[in-house]
Amino acid sequence: MAGRKDPYRNFRFLVEIDGIVQAGFSEVTVPDTSTDVVEYREGSEEPRLRKLSGLNKFGNVTLKWGTTDSLEFFNWRKLVMQGKMKDARKNMAVILMDEEGNPAARWEFENAWPNKYDPADLNAKGNDVAIESVEIVHEGMKRVS
Repeated sequence: MAGRKDPYRNFRFLVEIDGIVQAGFSEVTVPDTSTDVVEYREGSEEPRLRKLSGLNKFGNVTLKWGTTDSLEFFNWRKLVMQGKMKDARKNMAVILMDEEGNPAARWEFENAWPNKYDPADLNAKGNDVAIESVEIVHEGMKRVS
């Protein structure tokens, strides 16, 4: 009988951007991937469509974290707003950790850059942590482990 394999928990993860590893995120959205369907039919065929593969599409990565004095993500977004795309494009990875703290699953993203920065909403009546977020677009995703 094969050994038991429990699924990984979703609360222990790291984000790596061009080799810099950071763990201070409250939430990471790992995007989906899909392929467009191209319908095609030749006139000499029976009346049925062929389904061909089209363009591959990748969703965006979203990172959320508690607001601190760090300006790293805002400055990264600022590069995009200034049109410095060569400097703004980075490779990144999201790493899911197992219960012992070892890397268990890794998703890698190519040529990533932030297309949206959302500062925290503020409320004088509340007591929640101020949460910032950034949405990151990329040109390719792969699951390495």
